[in-house]
Parts: sequence; C-alpha cells; structure tokens
Amino acid sequence: MNSLSILALLAGAAIAVQASMNAHLGALLKNALFSTMVAFAFSCVFIMLSMLITNNNLPSVTTLKSIPIYLWFSGILSAFGVGMSYYLIPKMGVGSMMSYALTGQIIIAVIASHFGWFELPIKHISALKVIGVIALIAGILLVNWE
Repeated sequence: MNSLSILALLAGAAIAVQASMNAHLGALLKNALFSTMVAFAFSCVFIMLSMLITNNNLPSVTTLKSIPIYLWFSGILSAFGVGMSYYLIPKMGVGSMMSYALTGQIIIAVIASHFGWFELPIKHISALKVIGVIALIAGILLVNWE
C-alpha cells in the first residue's frame, strides 16, 4: 500500500468521524441543516487559514473567467450529501449510512471514470470492475443484514 492509499484511507476515516460528530450535533440541535451550515462554515475558515499559511497563489481573474459556470455549483452537491449524512446517521447508524453512501460513490465513480467526466482520466469499465461493484453491493447487503 502506497502513501496515497494511506492518505485516502485516512480521508475516509476522517469523513466517517466528522459525519458522526456533526450528525450528533444536528440531533442535539434538532436541526441537521444548522449542523451542515456549522460544518461548512468551519471548513471555510479552516481552508482560508490553510491557504494563508501555505501561501497558495490565488488564480488570476482570467483563469476564474475561463471556468465553466456549472463547476462553481458543485457545492450544492456537497451540501446535499453532507446534509443528508447528518440527517440519516441518527436514523440509520453511521455504518449503514456510510456503507450505502460509499456504494453510491463507487457506482458513480466507475461510470464517471469510464466516460472521463470533467476531463478526468478515462478508466474503462471492465468485467473485473463489474465483479468488484457486485461484490461491493453484496458486502453492503451483508453489512446491513439484520
């Protein structure tokens, strides 16, 4: 396992812990949307501080103008995904919610990679990938079997 794989595992673990914490916050506040807003507000502050500390160069106005308009609205998908996580975790449990969310992510990721959406590298769907997705779905069913 290489360092990128380890970082990806840590990112996934961070998402599960963060979602659990904010779902609990939303349950205590009785408002998953407020919990979502808190998460995004702190995320925004953290990212701005990180940019200042690391001295990242900001994009030029020309670059900003060249970006397709639809790319600026991906935050809607983030807010929906995160908000639904905070809403569903207290009802389903973190393991069940994350397992279903991961399945949705993998299925769309395989399709997006096959077609090279958003100018990303093309990784064609193969029989082995289809078997992997079926195994993942079977695993999700087993994880959620009661």
